[in-house]
Amino acid sequence: MSIGGDQLRQELAALVGRDHLLGPDELSTRPAGIWRADTLQAAALVRPGSTQEVSDVLAWCRQHGVSVVPQGGLTGLVHGADASPEQVILSLERLRQIESIAPAQRAATVQAGVTVQALQEAVEAHGLQFPLDLGARGTATLGGCAATNAGGNRVIRYGMLRNMVLGLEVVLADGTVLSSLSPLIKNNTGYDLKQLFIGSEGTLGVITRLCLRLWEQPRSHAMALVGVADFAAVKRLLRHMDQALGGSLSAFEVMWRDFYRLVTTPPARGRPPLSGDYPFHVLLESQGADPEHDRERFQTALEDALAAGLISDAAVAHSEADCRDFWSLRDDVAQTLNGGATMIFDVSLPIDEMEAYTRGLATELDSVLASHHLWIFGHLGDGNLHVAVQVANADFNTARPLVEAAVYRPLAAFQGSVSAEHGIGLEKKPWLPVSRSDAEITVMRSLKGALDPAGILNPGKIFSPASG
Repeated sequence: MSIGGDQLRQELAALVGRDHLLGPDELSTRPAGIWRADTLQAAALVRPGSTQEVSDVLAWCRQHGVSVVPQGGLTGLVHGADASPEQVILSLERLRQIESIAPAQRAATVQAGVTVQALQEAVEAHGLQFPLDLGARGTATLGGCAATNAGGNRVIRYGMLRNMVLGLEVVLADGTVLSSLSPLIKNNTGYDLKQLFIGSEGTLGVITRLCLRLWEQPRSHAMALVGVADFAAVKRLLRHMDQALGGSLSAFEVMWRDFYRLVTTPPARGRPPLSGDYPFHVLLESQGADPEHDRERFQTALEDALAAGLISDAAVAHSEADCRDFWSLRDDVAQTLNGGATMIFDVSLPIDEMEAYTRGLATELDSVLASHHLWIFGHLGDGNLHVAVQVANADFNTARPLVEAAVYRPLAAFQGSVSAEHGIGLEKKPWLPVSRSDAEITVMRSLKGALDPAGILNPGKIFSPASG
């Protein structure tokens, strides 16, 4: 940093207003993330109130060689928004306006600091839905979700966030505003520039506004939690339900036995909806447009699955309260954080390889750790598993590299990904070559160099600059 801290804060305050700049002392009281106990550190945190102010801040930082770390709702798990004492944090927390909702076009234009839940609730009044859904919906911002290409609970039907973005407004590292907020689904006019920034984790530009695709609000909602005897039946159940429901299957979430036990016994508030104890518990959800017939179709599909031996028992939701209770079990990831030091991983691999991968992982962890807990759950319908490994607090530093190797290394043989939906950040950076070739990483570096030649945007995240 070529400018002193006091002068830096004074000049940035002139751009955004003194009330919207925080210094190191004030940052020491702000958590570094909703899952973390440490606090923010930076030379300053600025809170622009408009795209122009974001542009002014970035242009100033570019001119003075100051690195900038964009931050949204701080719900990430890979240290993708971590800053150091000499850097500036650019928070989008003031950009919280839902600018327009167009029911005929089924599109909404929002500022980057709007939360997922805020948009969900706003479009519901128009008979529409924004289908991205995740446990941190009340805190996760749409700009941050786009920057990490968030997935969530209904990817099997609606796709990743990339599928929901019609247009973006982005501020580049030099302050240039790149605005492409077209609401068109079909716009085949050269390079689709917005795709460069979706999933780029703030390393190529700062997303300030989004035009997002909406869907009609479902008129029917059916859910069940079922017990399954083995993984072969889990795979067959996925195909059976997808075929039987004619495209209305919106979630297929699987909880391995140990995770299910964790979230259905004290101190967890959830209780088991099924009386039996099964190796796998599957949460099934269907959304449709014909309440009466959709319920019949869902019930028939479950009965056929039971008759075919695909499921051993089922609890069917009879109300929206039951649906919320089912989802609360799957979303109660916080239970994995109690009682020790927990490492949470997010991987993807072909469904046919999951049984071999999870068995091998359990065996490897048993061989390298004297004591630990392993919990597995996730969006199996779209090939995404979440893995939580807990060790004693005193063992964390020595266990971490052993656990990372056990989780990530086998993925190469299975053509898997070290990150299904959480991104790379700092945490997964050493393991990026497991899922990306040297040629791919070289192209990524070329894009970074073209759009941010001074390397001021979220430096060091995803990959390090090429030597020389």
